[in-house]
Amino acid sequence: MNRSRKIIRTAALLFLLFTSLLTLAQKTNPIYAKDYRVLTTAVPFLTIAPDSRAGAMGELGAATEPDLWSMHWNPSKYSFEKKDFGIGLSYTPWLRNLQIKDVNQVYLAGFKKLDKMQTIGFSFLYFNLGNIDFTNSEGIETGQHFYPREFSLDGAYSRLLSKDFSFAISLRYINSDLVGHAQLNPGENAHAAQTVASDISGYYQKSKNFGGIPTELRFGFNISNLGGQIQYSSGSKKDYLPATLRIAGGSTFKLDEFNDLGVNLEASKLLVPTPMKLDSAGNVYGFDTKNNTASVPTTIIHSFYDAPGGMLEEWHEVMWAAGLEYWYVKQFALRAGYFYENQSKGNRKFFTFGLGLRMSVMGFDAAYIVPSGGSNSPIANTWRISLTFDFDKAKPSASQTEQKKNM
Repeated sequence: MNRSRKIIRTAALLFLLFTSLLTLAQKTNPIYAKDYRVLTTAVPFLTIAPDSRAGAMGELGAATEPDLWSMHWNPSKYSFEKKDFGIGLSYTPWLRNLQIKDVNQVYLAGFKKLDKMQTIGFSFLYFNLGNIDFTNSEGIETGQHFYPREFSLDGAYSRLLSKDFSFAISLRYINSDLVGHAQLNPGENAHAAQTVASDISGYYQKSKNFGGIPTELRFGFNISNLGGQIQYSSGSKKDYLPATLRIAGGSTFKLDEFNDLGVNLEASKLLVPTPMKLDSAGNVYGFDTKNNTASVPTTIIHSFYDAPGGMLEEWHEVMWAAGLEYWYVKQFALRAGYFYENQSKGNRKFFTFGLGLRMSVMGFDAAYIVPSGGSNSPIANTWRISLTFDFDKAKPSASQTEQKKNM
């Protein structure tokens, strides 16, 4: 019991130390106070955490314990799922602090075991941007309305390569319809932007014993949204997808037969060009100034050294997340996390909290964001709720089946 308490205290202290160091670095390194170079991409809805479990732990998930939401974070985790089939639905009202009431995100995800070595995953992500009233060049409403929306449809194949390591490939169809078929310029009509992207991921999980406490060590990576540029009209410039590299690690300590504690840390980086400057003409990129014509491999390679501020600025482009998860008899969970982004790259910093409940068939998770910048943040008061369904547990046991036969 003393070892369990020591682990809990150590994990809490490491979490507080991590958040304190990031906050200190933010205050003492205002290197780009007058020269922000925020990385921008098309379809940013793909980067929003879609589920409550990850959302409550600082929005991380590349190396957390496998669950049915792994499709977004690291599909290779599906190979370590103990259940045969699962499906879940998650809902997130977005930007409520800006008094926007009709913007929200819905996420449907699940997986199915093919055999002991192979698993498939699937998901559907829908982002509703509310209602737009069109106006003419004088700002007068024309009476026309449009409901912009975006969605992605994903499929993944995950396979165990050894008893401790799995690998997955994913394919994603992306559709972004922001202005319908409105005429942007004479002879130039807008259209829904469409493209296909892929993910490559890996996951390692191994059981160890530290000081008499059974421990699961986990490491994972995911390179997501690898695909061509997207375009909203024939005359507009092409924009890059939010290709993202995630590298993460974590551990779950089985303190005793009732209590488990998970500790997780994740680093992520957008694999897109760093803007050289922002001007009236838009973003101008250092290695490609002709409508973003660089290929995807070139973009990824340059994203590690193209920042005008050198390697220090490249380091500032890394986003960090830390999360804790406590389970009691694998039925009730408490979660907390912290997300950090440098002030010159977007300045998102927030704490997250949440809880989880597992019943015989259904599971419930909730998450809430508390920005460290105060209640004026656009993401303040953001909450998520998720429902999961465990159909394995809904199946009758062998003894129950035998009883029914004898009746």
